[in-house]
Amino acid sequence: MKIRLSTLAAIIGVACIIAAPVRLPAAGDVNLLETGSSLLYPLFNLWVPVYTRAHPNVKITPASTGSGTGISQSVAGLAQIGASDAYMSNALMKQHPDMLNIPLCISMQMVNYNLPGLNRIHLKLSGPVLSGIYQGKIRYWDDPAIRDLNSGLKLPHHVIIPIHRTDGSGDTFIFTQYLSFSDPNGWGNSVSYGTTVSWPPISGGLGAEGNPGMVTATQDNPYSVAYIGTSFEDQTDRLGLGLAELKNRAGGFLLPSAATAEAAAAQMIARTPKDERLSLIFSPGADSYPIINYEYALVKSDQPSSEMAAALREFFTWAMSSRGGSAPHFMRAVHFVPLPAPVVKLSAAQIAEIH
Repeated sequence: MKIRLSTLAAIIGVACIIAAPVRLPAAGDVNLLETGSSLLYPLFNLWVPVYTRAHPNVKITPASTGSGTGISQSVAGLAQIGASDAYMSNALMKQHPDMLNIPLCISMQMVNYNLPGLNRIHLKLSGPVLSGIYQGKIRYWDDPAIRDLNSGLKLPHHVIIPIHRTDGSGDTFIFTQYLSFSDPNGWGNSVSYGTTVSWPPISGGLGAEGNPGMVTATQDNPYSVAYIGTSFEDQTDRLGLGLAELKNRAGGFLLPSAATAEAAAAQMIARTPKDERLSLIFSPGADSYPIINYEYALVKSDQPSSEMAAALREFFTWAMSSRGGSAPHFMRAVHFVPLPAPVVKLSAAQIAEIH
C-alpha cells in the first residue's frame, strides 16, 4: 500500500509532538467494543487499562449505555461485548440462539434516600413498602407502613419523591424483580419486571438516566428514594445519602455487603442452569441480601475471526480469575464479589463455546 507524503509527514509530526513512537496496527490486533450496564462500567474502567497493558494487541473500548442497549447492540453484532445486569429473555434467546449469557462476577443493588436529618440512620424498607411507594399508594415518609418497620424513629410528614431509570436498565430489571417477588399480588400482578417497565404515574416522581443520573437526582432532591448499583456506593457515601436495610425472604433486614451477597449466592449455586440465566433476587437464607445478581457478558458464540474469538475467551477467563479481574482489590473497589467456584466452571464452559 502506498502512503501519501502528506500523510506520512502528519504521522511523523504527531510522533514528535507526543515524544513517543507511533504504534501502527499489526496483524492480529483486535478491537473490542463493550457497551451496556452502567453498574458494570466502573469495573470495566478498572479492568481495561490493566488488561490491555499486558495484552497490547487488544484494545477494549467500554461505554456506559444501559443494559438494554448492551443487549440490543450485542445481539445486532454492533458490540462484541454486551454488559448487562439482566440475562436475555427466553423469547430473545429463541430468536438468537447463538448468544451466550456469561456471568463474570456478582453485584448488589442499594436502595438510597435523601431524608434530611436521617441519612445517617439505616431505614428499614421492604419490597411491599417500596412497591407501595413506586405505585403511589404510600405517599409520605411517615406513612404507617414505613413507621411500622422503623419503630421509635420520628419520620417527617413529607411527600416521597420516587426516582426510577428512564433508560433500558438491568438495575430496573433486578429492582422490579425484587418488588415482583416480594409483592407478587401487588407489583407482580400489575407492573411486573423488565429492563423497562410502565412506571405508575406519580405526581412528583422523577426519572434519571444511568446510575450516575440516579445518584445526582437523589442528591438534588431531598425526600427522594432511588435504586442504585453498589459500584456507586463510594459516591453515595461521599454525598451523605442514606442507605436502607432491606427485608429479605427470611424476614430479616440487611445491608449490602460481601458477606450478605456471598450468603445469597451460595443459596442459588445448585439452581444455576448450564446457560446461567437465573435470577438471584430474593434468595432464601437468613443472611442473604435480597438484591444481588450475576453480572453478564453477552456475546455471540460464533465470531467473525479466530483472533476475535481467542481474544474474547482470554479476556473473559482473566476477568473471572482471582489473579486477574476478580482479584480482591478489583472487587472491593466496586463492592462486588467473585463468582463461586462451581459457577466459574459453568462460565468457563460457556466461554469455551466462543469460536
